[in-house]
Amino acid sequence: MSETDTSETATSETPGAVTFVGLGKMGLPMATRLVGAGIRTVGFDVGPAARKAFAAAGGAVADSAPAAVAGATAVILMLPDSGIVESVLDDPAVAAALEPGVTVIDMSSSEPARTRALAERLAARGVVMIDAPVSGGVARAVTGELAVMVGGEDADVRRVQPLLERFGRIYRSGGVGSGHAVKALNNLMSATHLLVTSEAILAGERFGLDPAQVLEIVNASSGRSGSTENKWPRFVLPGTYDSGFGLRLMLKDMRIAVGLAEQVGMPSRLGADALALWARAAEELPADADHTEIARWLRKRAEPPAGV
Repeated sequence: MSETDTSETATSETPGAVTFVGLGKMGLPMATRLVGAGIRTVGFDVGPAARKAFAAAGGAVADSAPAAVAGATAVILMLPDSGIVESVLDDPAVAAALEPGVTVIDMSSSEPARTRALAERLAARGVVMIDAPVSGGVARAVTGELAVMVGGEDADVRRVQPLLERFGRIYRSGGVGSGHAVKALNNLMSATHLLVTSEAILAGERFGLDPAQVLEIVNASSGRSGSTENKWPRFVLPGTYDSGFGLRLMLKDMRIAVGLAEQVGMPSRLGADALALWARAAEELPADADHTEIARWLRKRAEPPAGV
């Protein structure tokens, strides 16, 4: 996966009318960044509160997906999963409103195989599709410092590169669907890191170690990761558990990654075990639990040692 050569920007023109579908925790700050850059952006979300928030940020708001995509040269989607992405793009009214030549950018965490199949269906209608999922969380969505994993043909990516650069640093991953594959595999790694980090720090705490001191030492050693450098210090130690990325969304991405590994004949045994633990946590935690809640869940379910 290589970073896009920023010299290509000079040969790209910013698309005129942009539609952003999905104004949730990630989508709203991302769409707002386009508005702040002076890019005419029409937003749509099924939630009235989300539409109101985007309007308050200066964006134009449509009251339906077909109305939102009408006349757009680029349509960005930031939605929960492949099923919802497909329900939007396969809707006959949306299909009729999408003009030939428009570029659809799926920035959701979708399933790679379904993304490829969807891209083929769209191509038959004269619509180009690329996938560009992101990593970095809400804070980096606000500041435009996300990692943007882009799958698609070079010419198609160059055409919308000025848009993608508003969100962060672009990394090319290959053809259509490859961005979604990398995103799922990344989140499987991230979730497994967080799980084993939490187990290790909680074991150290039970032994009598100070978690903050353990983190300081680990972060100067070989065990460091995004979990020790960011998630535990920012969201677990303070007890806020508010990274902005839901536990069930993480679980969904883990399932995609484990399924992908099985499909290509490289089963992820450790990933499958981690997935099972995350699935158990999802059953026991509230529906809106943040993914960093896995640490608190581990603490609560740990049995005290014998004799204590």
